[in-house]
Amino acid sequence: MDTIWEPELVKGQGPKYQAVVTRIRQSIDQGALRPGDKLPPVRDLAWKLRITPGTVARAYTILTDEGALKAEVGRGTFVALPRPVLVDTDPIEIDVIPHRKEEDGDQYNVNLFSPHLPCVGQDKLVRQLMAQVAQDPPSGVMHYPSRSGARAAREAVVHWLKGTPLGPLRERDVVLCHGGQNGIMLILQSILEGRAPTVLIEDLAYPGFRKAAELLRAEVVPVAMDEDGIIPEALEAAARAHDAQVLCTSPEVHNPTCGFSPVGRREAIAEIARRYDFQIVEDDCYRMGVNRAPSYRMLAPGRGWYVSSIAKTITPSLRFGYAIAPEGKSSLLRRAAEHSFFGVATPLTDLCSTLLTHPDMDALADATHKAFNTYVQSAVNVLGAYDLVWRPGVPFLWLRLPVGWRAGAFCQAAEAQGVQIRSAEEFVCRDARAPHAVRMAVNAGVSLKSFEAAMLRLRDLLDSPPEQLGV
Repeated sequence: MDTIWEPELVKGQGPKYQAVVTRIRQSIDQGALRPGDKLPPVRDLAWKLRITPGTVARAYTILTDEGALKAEVGRGTFVALPRPVLVDTDPIEIDVIPHRKEEDGDQYNVNLFSPHLPCVGQDKLVRQLMAQVAQDPPSGVMHYPSRSGARAAREAVVHWLKGTPLGPLRERDVVLCHGGQNGIMLILQSILEGRAPTVLIEDLAYPGFRKAAELLRAEVVPVAMDEDGIIPEALEAAARAHDAQVLCTSPEVHNPTCGFSPVGRREAIAEIARRYDFQIVEDDCYRMGVNRAPSYRMLAPGRGWYVSSIAKTITPSLRFGYAIAPEGKSSLLRRAAEHSFFGVATPLTDLCSTLLTHPDMDALADATHKAFNTYVQSAVNVLGAYDLVWRPGVPFLWLRLPVGWRAGAFCQAAEAQGVQIRSAEEFVCRDARAPHAVRMAVNAGVSLKSFEAAMLRLRDLLDSPPEQLGV
């Protein structure tokens, strides 16, 4: 490789990883690289070419996926042997949702507490990239996490967020964390001050907001909302009465109601935050498609914080998330992370830097979106006669119960029928009054037939409430 690699080969226009891919392909085609030849380790080649290890790793991944290279755990990356020509073979069928195939049998017990992603190929990709990182980790295995070592992962997050209306965003603005909940905790640690700070949340809200605030000994105040999200007049009254320091909200995909806050409502909230000088934390973990309105980081410069993760789009198992502070406040967020856990583990940042920039990820995300929609459509077909709230691409549904059912009793009855769902009580503050409603997450880890059967059992319960009113 010393005779064919020169630093200028990756200069000029176009992505640097693509230049590396093209040069390796040319070397194989011209015979300079022969089957079985070992390529340099990622870090060595990156040093020689004066590019990042993540760039080289991405090029190796592309060539490995197409079969030009072969990664062997513990040995390195080699030029692959020519593939044998297969004749008269049947076409390979790809199972879009291979968690649990129909032939594996129906599953009676169906857990709808939290969304379960369909496997559309991301499981195979994660395993492949884990093997690649294991045999040649760009960050090594003997060092503490560092800002410089995690730069490729932060750049990958910026790439993953392309098109998200966040305002000016650079890799140094991104702080990596252990999932979205950890990101919320870090942001609140960066913002809250004083002996008794106040955090505002929607009166129906993601429980993680409340739990993070309570861990930091903050008072949590719910704010009334309607179908468009937080009501501005209620927010202003709460901010004035409680001298609030922060509002936590989910404007793109509200959890649990599937709601959405339009831009006009967001602008009104941003103006109230400016007038009463509090910060806004936006949880965007459930969004799967494009944004429908600008983020608070864009609408409220200097006070809009953003947090998300890959748990609802790729896999929750890696616990990889990211938090982004307003311009000028990134140092507060970095300090909270570094003082809490020094940094995300280097093998994880190496893996995710390649995963988020992999050329197949957009297609995999789209396939996940479509698979979830299939389950949502099934639920709507069965339960659509009731007061059901849903949105395409949102992996849960909100069901307002008919007269005769209370949320707690309905959840108990559903569990007795093998279906676990969440009561509205889990999404309100302890002393608040909860509506008679439930949230049902989409479990794409069971067959569509099993999921639909669970919906039918819920419909039977809805058709027969225990309370008979009137005589």
